[in-house]
Amino acid sequence: MIARKSLWAAAAGLTAGAAVLVRRSTARPADPAAADRWLTVTINRGPGDIHPDKLPAPLQEYGDRIETRIRPAPGDRGTELAVRLKDRPSVSAPARLAGQDPRQDLRHALREAKALLEAGEVLRPDAPPTTHDTPGGKLVGLLTRRAGGEGVL
Repeated sequence: MIARKSLWAAAAGLTAGAAVLVRRSTARPADPAAADRWLTVTINRGPGDIHPDKLPAPLQEYGDRIETRIRPAPGDRGTELAVRLKDRPSVSAPARLAGQDPRQDLRHALREAKALLEAGEVLRPDAPPTTHDTPGGKLVGLLTRRAGGEGVL
């Protein structure tokens, strides 16, 4: 009985997630300027602590393929680190949903760089989080892995 309820809950969650994805992909037209946008994070360090030639390894791997902008964050709240690809790709909505957008990898590298600059390491959840993976847990794991590229569920 409990397994059946879990399956129904997982099915309802998948249906709701699919509805959100369909709505997002059809609700707004593709923005041609989206590829030109800067990806920005605020880092809890002073502007003098971050140098463009000494970025953490995840961003150094991009080398000359990215542009970097470092400036004080508004309200004296640390430093803004912004990056964008020099070659601005044109990626369709289905390709983005399939995880084939190079900006998703750059966004992931930027988040890891923020963690390294603030904490000195990238924290990861324990694996496996439980000894018995339930259907609901599998759904949450799938959505969490998918959110890594876009930054949102």
